[in-house]
Amino acid sequence: MFYSLLKLAHLTAAAFFIGGVFFEVMILSRATPVLQEAQRADFSQALARRARQVMHWVVLVLYCAGIALAWHYRSVLQAPLTSSFALLLSLKIVLALSILGHFLLLVVLMRSGRMTAARSRHLHLSVLIHMLGILFLAKTMFILDL
Repeated sequence: MFYSLLKLAHLTAAAFFIGGVFFEVMILSRATPVLQEAQRADFSQALARRARQVMHWVVLVLYCAGIALAWHYRSVLQAPLTSSFALLLSLKIVLALSILGHFLLLVVLMRSGRMTAARSRHLHLSVLIHMLGILFLAKTMFILDL
């Protein structure tokens, strides 16, 4: 029962996270250039405030549930090359850690004043690609292990 609740929490948070990044990369970034500079700045600040309020919790649930689920498979992860499931799960964890690294880099760039619109776009696109990779691996690891 606990495992099922963890999985549900992880999948729900993943859906919110992927949906948010997809919306930002594929829709919002293409729609805001038509706004005037002042409008775009106000909108960006309001959006960033709201995203911080929501996404911190989403990411916390996503990673905490992911760690707990990985703990459940710790015996499999001890030998990642012994099965397709273990290998794919290990790759999924590597991509998840890379996404975490992307966000740490984002924070460093923002705090140091070196964040540019182009860097932000590249980081968000990279995170989206990583998340799609995780999605593919998550589905594949259960298909190949049947």
